[in-house]
Amino acid sequence: MIRYFYFLIIINLVQTQKIIIPMDNVQNDHLKAYGIAYFSISKGHNVEWLLNYRGGSFLVDEVEILTYECKIRGVSFEDVSGSKLVDIYSTIEQNNMDIILLEKKPKIAIYTPPNKQPWDDAVTLALTYAEVDYETLWDEDVHYGKLQNYDWLHLHHEDFTGQYGKFYRSHRNTQWYKNQKKQFELVASTLGYKSVHDQKKATAKKIKNYVGNGGFLFAMCSATDSYDIALAIDNNDAAHKVFDGTPIDHNIQKKIDYNKSLAFHDFKIITDPMIYEFSDIDFPPSNNPVSKGADADYFSLFEFSAKYDPVPTMLTQNHTATIKGFMGQTTGFNKKKIKKHIVIMGEDPASDQVKYIHGNFGKGTFTFYGGHDPEDYQHFVGDPPTDLSLHRNSAGYRLILNNILFPAARKKERKT
Repeated sequence: MIRYFYFLIIINLVQTQKIIIPMDNVQNDHLKAYGIAYFSISKGHNVEWLLNYRGGSFLVDEVEILTYECKIRGVSFEDVSGSKLVDIYSTIEQNNMDIILLEKKPKIAIYTPPNKQPWDDAVTLALTYAEVDYETLWDEDVHYGKLQNYDWLHLHHEDFTGQYGKFYRSHRNTQWYKNQKKQFELVASTLGYKSVHDQKKATAKKIKNYVGNGGFLFAMCSATDSYDIALAIDNNDAAHKVFDGTPIDHNIQKKIDYNKSLAFHDFKIITDPMIYEFSDIDFPPSNNPVSKGADADYFSLFEFSAKYDPVPTMLTQNHTATIKGFMGQTTGFNKKKIKKHIVIMGEDPASDQVKYIHGNFGKGTFTFYGGHDPEDYQHFVGDPPTDLSLHRNSAGYRLILNNILFPAARKKERKT
């Protein structure tokens, strides 16, 4: 049967030659390589994603439009002879590797405020640098049902609890904070809500419905824990009166419904507006960070069975299993607060910090990634944008880009 499989490969080689876009340490620009994969399927050329083979390499047809794009974008590629292709398939068949076929161009959206700056969000930077198409939407778009038009949604590092990012203590007198507060209040009022936190929680529920109906959700930094907190709080008021003019619901902690959150449970919320933290999900806590320093902070990726656990395998493809750590308003997730059915994909083995998780809800999935910017260890308001041309082999940014290919994938059937 294996010989028959090889025979089919050889017959196919007569018709179409291949090139491989290696994703191990020989690749000149890992980030733009994802853009080539996206470009290929957008032009009707399927991509074979070789899971765990040379860092998750891409196998594509040797057609002029693809080789030309590789050359002008600085993406390394190699010609694949007939015998080499047989070797590749044989190696994959015999090891913890597999082939995922990318054949559908995913329609990508970023939930992001209209006045945010491009350097505010690592995903926006990654997609722009990789030359991957995306559209933006905001609360009004979610409210009026536009989420159904997209396959994949990223949540900009938003505060879904309606506390304006908990910047009250440090930035409440700055003009940008005042402008943002005014803008958010206007949106909430226009949509018919009494407060920003009511409107944000309603938005969180609509996004949850999107996932339940088959959407792919990705979030980083504060859009992870604040989102889950908003779902669990439900219709209760957990925002201090400095934010909405009304008192917090009596005994709010006991009113939290953890069954309504996606990823976290048994957490305690922090309602003090003078404390820069949402809950004890974040680890280490933002109000009392324990910084190891950029040179000593790392987290490790788990290795999954490519043939039996293709989803977490896709999401962890990389040229290294050790990733540089980076901080954020939500730097990581306390392992004790993560629901048991959630798949942990990356963690600090020396602490309770989990950095990268994945789960299912209804027909869809969600992936949460802690931290703000994989190449900006301790990002501050007003910092200059990260220049990804200086970090084109970033292992941390690769985890972001693995996620955008996820909706395009299906497992390739073997003919054996």
